[in-house]
Amino acid sequence: MTGADFGTDAAGLTRVWTAAQAVSYCTQLTRAHSSTFYLGSRLFPPLERQAVSVVYAVCRSGDDAVDEAPSKEAARARLLVWQEHIERAYAGAPRSGAFLEVGLHWVLERFDVPKGAFEELYLGLESDLSEQCFETMTDLMLYCRRVAGVVGLLIAPVAGYRGGDETLGSALALGEAMQLTNILRDVGEDLRMGRCYLPNELLAKHGVTRAGLQTGRVTPGYVALLEELAEHASGLYRQGWQGIPKLNGVAATAVGVAALNYEGILQKLRQNGHDNLTRRAYLRPVERLALIPKAVVGVYGNLVG
Repeated sequence: MTGADFGTDAAGLTRVWTAAQAVSYCTQLTRAHSSTFYLGSRLFPPLERQAVSVVYAVCRSGDDAVDEAPSKEAARARLLVWQEHIERAYAGAPRSGAFLEVGLHWVLERFDVPKGAFEELYLGLESDLSEQCFETMTDLMLYCRRVAGVVGLLIAPVAGYRGGDETLGSALALGEAMQLTNILRDVGEDLRMGRCYLPNELLAKHGVTRAGLQTGRVTPGYVALLEELAEHASGLYRQGWQGIPKLNGVAATAVGVAALNYEGILQKLRQNGHDNLTRRAYLRPVERLALIPKAVVGVYGNLVG
């Protein structure tokens, strides 16, 4: 995906996009960038499946605007362009040469997706352009809310739900849990890119230093730190599962599959001896598929979480 204007295709060619073409391209991007999200989206009914793929592609493009830019100045410029695409889509004036605008406008004609969630996402992505150094858990969780929790607020209107604000709160918690899981999975990779999302108060509490992490050694203090964060994520998953059965139809199963995939990453982290400094925790395709019946039980039998 190009970060410059989000209008070109994979070959870098500018084109005029019909709604069907833009939605199809967003689906391709979702499949290419997140096998976990794509697997969950396949369980949605066709219309909703297309819509959540567009929402994911819009969110992902903002993330790529920051991560793939050659400099912070370029990243800020690209992020502003991304924001402008969203503004035009909400204004009902998408440009035919920008697939994100065309695709998101198509979604907004069918679903009441809150603009405020994208505005929070912008703030979270913008914060990635500064040196990330969270002092407290509160700082970390605000970041998790902005870059991922709000995705739950974007998906819930597409899925349809009952339970009002309580269900939306659960959706927010689930997104936060998933982002915290991503952070735990990627500590080693982030360190190699000069980033560390672990809050300073927890590093100090467990006697862990950033320099020590750079050595790749998994110390007892580091294990304790990871377990504290993993337990916090588990609590958020439990809260998230309170809302999943309140989503309409098979959308509940789809979100349940995604939740179980991310929870499985926490289990893999433990199985890897808490080594996220030199190894990456992930689920194999067969393990992901095995989660579908478990998600069904969790939704309809209320036995998960």
